[in-house]
Amino acid sequence: MSEIIERERKVFIQFFNRYPIVIERAKGCWIFDEHGRKYLDLIAGIACVSVGHSNEYVIERIREQAEKLIHVSNLFYTKPQIELAEKLVEISGMDRFFFTNSGTESVEAALKIARRVTGRRKFVSFTGDFHGRSMGALSVTWKEKFREPFMPLIEPVSFAEFNSTESLENVVDGETAAVILEPVQGEAGVYPARKEFIKRLFELKEEHGFLVIFDEVQTGFGRTGEWFAKDIYGFRPDIMTLAKAMGNGFPIGAVAVSEEVHSGIQKGDHGSTFGGNPLACSASLATIEYIEQNNLLENSRKMGELFMKGLEGLDFVQDVRGFGLMVGLTVSDAKEFSQFAMSRGVLVNATSDKDVRVIPPLTISREEVDLALSAFEEFAR
Repeated sequence: MSEIIERERKVFIQFFNRYPIVIERAKGCWIFDEHGRKYLDLIAGIACVSVGHSNEYVIERIREQAEKLIHVSNLFYTKPQIELAEKLVEISGMDRFFFTNSGTESVEAALKIARRVTGRRKFVSFTGDFHGRSMGALSVTWKEKFREPFMPLIEPVSFAEFNSTESLENVVDGETAAVILEPVQGEAGVYPARKEFIKRLFELKEEHGFLVIFDEVQTGFGRTGEWFAKDIYGFRPDIMTLAKAMGNGFPIGAVAVSEEVHSGIQKGDHGSTFGGNPLACSASLATIEYIEQNNLLENSRKMGELFMKGLEGLDFVQDVRGFGLMVGLTVSDAKEFSQFAMSRGVLVNATSDKDVRVIPPLTISREEVDLALSAFEEFAR
């Protein structure tokens, strides 16, 4: 056992199950452990490292900003924060942004905003949805094993069956403040919403007057082959939550709202000391610019198609689904498959007993996709 792992067990709160690898450095789509062995990274920091590890363009922008200003709090205006908000308005079609430090913080802000603006209390979420582990976000997260130890949580919350219009119709009503969903469920194993399901959701929104919150923490910034998954479905939510790939691994998140929702918000309703600090905003701006300059939305679509086509040709793969470089596959034993892949120098994430998630950096090449598929093929032998 690594000395680092032994030391971690003595001083770190044991919340995590970790892979038995100590990572020392990473570059592009590759990470290197303390012994110098390299692994093709199809996890990307759980969909965070969008433009590749140790991206020089992002590093230089972080360095430049760190030499000028790291933090002053939101008592003052800073240029990188406003520039990032303007850029996000441009690429997202949303009207207003507030910056956080993580996905769960973004969800917390979204839930507060929904209650403030509607004056209602009830939330609706879905089977399979994951929105975070803080108390509000946890309240709308499906898995009982996450929620049960911390009851009572925020109430009332109803869970509808994902992709079932009938189930959704049975739980929404005039008391619903907001319906929150992942348009593509990530932690569940990459399960996309059906387009007719999203269409019906927005019809019910008009009927009952609730808000729609899209949790795009994992689907945002090119992961699905579009800037955001909402662009696949053709509907703009009232509120949208962002994080993960937003800063290429540098901690930053956001909550976006429509102008109509913004009109119901009051100063003092929410806040953040570190949210939107100059360093994080500069990292995010650089990440977005790199995606644009290198056509990574197109690469996400093309490489995702290669992955899905290759996986569909493997006999042991029972199902393949997803958009862009957010790919899920079902196998008989996901843990066994992920351990085998790791032994062949490829890192994937088993999200359940049978579901595996493939979410590499958007910079991945055809050669790297082929290498991963070749390693997977050995599993059936």
